[in-house]
Amino acid sequence: MPTFETHTDASQHYQSGFANDFATEALPGALPVGRNSPQRAAYGLYAEQLSGTAFTAPRAHNRRSWLYRIRPGAVHKPFTRVPADKLRAKLVANFAEVPATPPNQLRWDPLPMPAAPTDFIDGWVTMAGNGAAESMSGCAIHLYAANRSMQDRFFYNSDGELLIVPQQGRLAIWTELGKVDVEPYEIAVIPRGVRFSVTLPDGEARGYICENFGALLQLPDLGPIGSNGLANPRDFLTPQAAYEDREGGFELVTKMNGVLWRADIGHSPLDVVAWHGNYAPYKYDLRHFNTIGSISYDHPDPSIFLVLQSPSDTPGVDTIDFVIFPPRWLAAEDTFRPPWFHRNVASEFMGLVHGVYDAKAEGFVPGGASLHNCMSGHGPDAETFEKASNSDTTKPAKVDATMAFMFETRTLIKPTQFALETAQLQANYYECWQGLTKHFNPEQR
Repeated sequence: MPTFETHTDASQHYQSGFANDFATEALPGALPVGRNSPQRAAYGLYAEQLSGTAFTAPRAHNRRSWLYRIRPGAVHKPFTRVPADKLRAKLVANFAEVPATPPNQLRWDPLPMPAAPTDFIDGWVTMAGNGAAESMSGCAIHLYAANRSMQDRFFYNSDGELLIVPQQGRLAIWTELGKVDVEPYEIAVIPRGVRFSVTLPDGEARGYICENFGALLQLPDLGPIGSNGLANPRDFLTPQAAYEDREGGFELVTKMNGVLWRADIGHSPLDVVAWHGNYAPYKYDLRHFNTIGSISYDHPDPSIFLVLQSPSDTPGVDTIDFVIFPPRWLAAEDTFRPPWFHRNVASEFMGLVHGVYDAKAEGFVPGGASLHNCMSGHGPDAETFEKASNSDTTKPAKVDATMAFMFETRTLIKPTQFALETAQLQANYYECWQGLTKHFNPEQR
């Protein structure tokens, strides 16, 4: 899409802050002054509101943006369902229909790169989730693997917002509201309904997606931590307005209740010349996360690694927590420093962007994933336990060259049939704990 980048100020591609009320224009005077919907918008543009919450949502939670575009979003041919024989993506959006959820610990190797040309949308497979898109509750967890840029093809998701975690290869995400470049160690969030297209600067890409059906992701409150720390709002970046005025034979694809639909469209829908509001794509560099930890003893709860959350109707309990385990110093004395053994009322889907996770010596590799559901016992493998139990904790240690993350939910995460049958499922995962030997000696404390 060569014309897209030429219609924005190259000196400043992003605006700083989380869910701020932004105002940006790619042509001077394109934004109306003092009003949202003038009788005639500048440059012959159309005014269109994009609402991410109910009109009457409280002001602190209300998310919407006004777009000033070359053509309204309604200008396209009727949608028709994508034929089954054209589908490469294995998508699920109603987790009442998935098979019985086993209580076993589950772990997967990375998805292989596709043999045939496959773009970002066709490269999705649903691994697990809960709730349903139609009830706007729960989430779906996908993996993606792609080796072709989207060509004259655009997509928007009707089912939820997309939290994208690249593991291999950069993504250039060209959205209605501007361009978002994201690479491994960064994340991007594309709101429900925002149209976009993805090109692959490195030729191929692989990673993870958490599709949030429920309340929009937000920054957590910090409580006794105070006013600073964890993910700081200033480090979240939202694109400046940019547009392309391009006509031709294009395809617009949407996903509604897990089903892909397509429509012919005679122009690029990335034609927003100006916009203002607080409903927009954003990116965040996980390397900026301000890690909090113990400097006396014991291993704090993993909630101190929380980046984003989707709140539920129960105070203090989220429908989705996005947690990371970045490089950090461990200084707790006389303490077992890796994550401890535990069984959790919540359910945990983990991924690894880079390096080695400090609770698993082997088997959990970048691009892979694991699932530990409600009350499923898990923790460090035997090798990690023995090493950590005998290490010198009188000196600080650095956990370095790693980036693991977790999608945690209050509801059971149900693996899909694909996830339970794929060749990437590790049948011997349970063996990593079988070497944990008995140390009990009633004669010795």
